[in-house]
Amino acid sequence: MQSGMMWRLVSCVVCVFLGWQLGSVWAGAAGAAEPQDQVQIQVLFRPEECSRKSKKGDLINAHYDGFLEKDGSQFYCSRSDKQGHPQWFVLGVGQVIRGLDVGMMDMCAGEKRKVTVPSELAFGPTGKGPVPPNATVVFEVEVLSVSRGPRSMEAFGQIDLDKDRSLTKAEVTQSLPPFSNHSFSKRFELLKRN
Repeated sequence: MQSGMMWRLVSCVVCVFLGWQLGSVWAGAAGAAEPQDQVQIQVLFRPEECSRKSKKGDLINAHYDGFLEKDGSQFYCSRSDKQGHPQWFVLGVGQVIRGLDVGMMDMCAGEKRKVTVPSELAFGPTGKGPVPPNATVVFEVEVLSVSRGPRSMEAFGQIDLDKDRSLTKAEVTQSLPPFSNHSFSKRFELLKRN
């Protein structure tokens, strides 16, 4: 009799514990927002004509300026004297913070957006440089071009000559020799044929 009661008691405790654990997991899963739901996107300008929208794997050339949401102070500017040029990167593969990968999807060349990124999709609990830990950041983004990206990460690795996980204009030009010896219009014709 005593072992039967003990068995029922243990069974009840185990059931209560499992129910509590599963309830926590389900509640967490139900309350957890997808990354695209956490990033706030405000379109500032969209061109009337858009022949190609950015998608994962596309090669993007963009200017972006980063600000702290808390006080509006700027921590990055691709137009500054120090950086001085738009940035090349492959979208959706982690070459920029995850929030920018999300916030720059479906953009057209010439489009401008304000992208607000929560800490967990930006620089997280450690921060980086002038960005303090757990900071929400805001980027003003202008996409200059969207083109088909490298067919694989191996190809990207071959183009990224200095292995800094971003592409410079020089790296792209050097890695695509047929383009370096032609005028812009001839380059465009080569692109249309390929």
